[in-house]
Amino acid sequence: MKFDNNTIKIDGIDKKILRFLMQDARKPVLEIARNIGISGAAIHQRLRKLESSGLLVGSKFIINPKAMGYMTMAYIGIYLDKAMSNPVAVKQLEKIPEVLECHYTTGNWSILIKVLCKDNEHLMHVLNKEIQQIEGVSRTETFISLDQQIDRQITI
Repeated sequence: MKFDNNTIKIDGIDKKILRFLMQDARKPVLEIARNIGISGAAIHQRLRKLESSGLLVGSKFIINPKAMGYMTMAYIGIYLDKAMSNPVAVKQLEKIPEVLECHYTTGNWSILIKVLCKDNEHLMHVLNKEIQQIEGVSRTETFISLDQQIDRQITI
């Protein structure tokens, strides 16, 4: 692993390790080691270096939201009355558990958020009673996702 202009450069072995872990973060290190042809200790050492470099930022279990009754995914563009409202609005959005992501954007909206709700009625409640009540929010524009077609990470 090397650093070049604040970009991390990884070698072929690191790429192989990462590909295995991106497919299944619970894959045993010894199984990865056998597949790549190096020792388990070498895998551990490389993983520690990748973590300390900031390239790996953790692993997580992914909950299937539909199994929990969350069926409506929506993206909401938020128009703020002035740019100074951004940090205040974000602090309020953080308090709404249905908000999964929040991005400052270019273009018409000040903020774009991704929300997950049980159904359209739940979404309407979150919009009307929570998001649109935030000070500085002048209006919103909502797009409901009908079905996610692609879900992937960056290619290694």
